[in-house]
Amino acid sequence: MTDWGYCMMVLAVLIVSVALLSYILGSISFAVIFSKLFVKKDVRDYGSGNAGMTNVVRVAGVIPGLLTLLFDVLKGVIAVLLARDLVFDYLFRTSEYAFLHPVYGAYLCGVCCLLGHFFPVFFRFRGGKGVATAAGIMLVIDWRVLACALTVFLIAFLITKIISIGSILAASSLPLFAFVFFDANSGTNRVAVVLLAALLGAIVVAKHKDNIKRIIKGEEKPITSKRRD
Repeated sequence: MTDWGYCMMVLAVLIVSVALLSYILGSISFAVIFSKLFVKKDVRDYGSGNAGMTNVVRVAGVIPGLLTLLFDVLKGVIAVLLARDLVFDYLFRTSEYAFLHPVYGAYLCGVCCLLGHFFPVFFRFRGGKGVATAAGIMLVIDWRVLACALTVFLIAFLITKIISIGSILAASSLPLFAFVFFDANSGTNRVAVVLLAALLGAIVVAKHKDNIKRIIKGEEKPITSKRRD
């Protein structure tokens, strides 16, 4: 094997390894863990059936719900920090390949972490919708993009009182704010960064497909109304 071929093999192994690790990290379903820990129930069998903070609050209470929110955000943060500041930072500094820029690695592992959250290998591939984890990912990649997306969420929620509408609009806004706050001196490509932000937002929106159907039919319930389990 040539030196070039050996280097490519090492690069591929490192990238696949950190991507897989991000998926495994995302697969830790804190919604299921805390609902079982506090009330001996699997949150996916009650309420909306979603393994997320809102349903945990509904099924198990405020404290486990807040813990779920915190740890779902943290796993997104950890996945991106691991990729950007350790693995891809090293690969980029020791090679001449632009595609190994730490920002691209951050998005790659962020998406893998989200996929783990959606389809957790440890919990029969039944996960949540990834809003909190996506927030953790964007917090590290660009906190300004996250701040603007959260503003979109809050405005939409205050108007409609429907969390899913706020979540969908916030996720959809990610490529717009990634474009606005793009750093021309970062060494990355604007189109690539915007497309990666769009991918991140799109997979969160796709996970809300059932909510979108209910919104279109006018059946999505506001947070203030009671929900029958």
